[in-house]
Amino acid sequence: MTDPSFIDNLRRRLLEPLPGDDAHQKMKARRSNGAPIIFPPPKDPKRGAVLILLYKKKTRWHFPIIRRSEYDGVHGGQIGLPGGKVEKSDKGLDFTALREAHEEIGIILEDVEVLGSLSSFFVGASNYQVLPVVGKIDYVPTFFPDGMEVAEVIEVPIDDFLNESNRKEKEIEVRGYSIIAPYFDVKSQFIWGATAMMLSELVTILEEL
Repeated sequence: MTDPSFIDNLRRRLLEPLPGDDAHQKMKARRSNGAPIIFPPPKDPKRGAVLILLYKKKTRWHFPIIRRSEYDGVHGGQIGLPGGKVEKSDKGLDFTALREAHEEIGIILEDVEVLGSLSSFFVGASNYQVLPVVGKIDYVPTFFPDGMEVAEVIEVPIDDFLNESNRKEKEIEVRGYSIIAPYFDVKSQFIWGATAMMLSELVTILEEL
């Protein structure tokens, strides 16, 4: 991802039809016997947005992921993207993603250029309809994680997600069930579930550029 036209090409590609569920399915967990995991259909889902914030560090494009603080909830302690739920005062989902990233990891939201978004994604485990927003910032940001919500900010290179050797799967236990979880093994992080499925769409798009 050293092509100087990378950002322009990505911006244009995000305006075209997106790969959506076909890309999501590549990283979807399944039961240990191979059967699909089926969540109930969305019922008045809460709305939210997450931010994939691209920036160039030395010669490589990166974005931050976070390890959420431990809490009594389905995503406690997990790896994810900065983001959260819509507030009534938000001007739109793009703004939700920027505001939440500002609150969680301290980015200056006015410095972020929104390039577009990926497909809206239903997170069955928490009944959220989430829009992944893609943005860029023209410098390497300094992160100030909110200790109540974020245990750690991890900077990950985009190229590592394009390396097929970093796409793995393993059997894990989740709430008493044994499942096979595809995941990205990047910077020694276990990136799976909804986050991996959303990032799989970005990877599919980047492979086209």
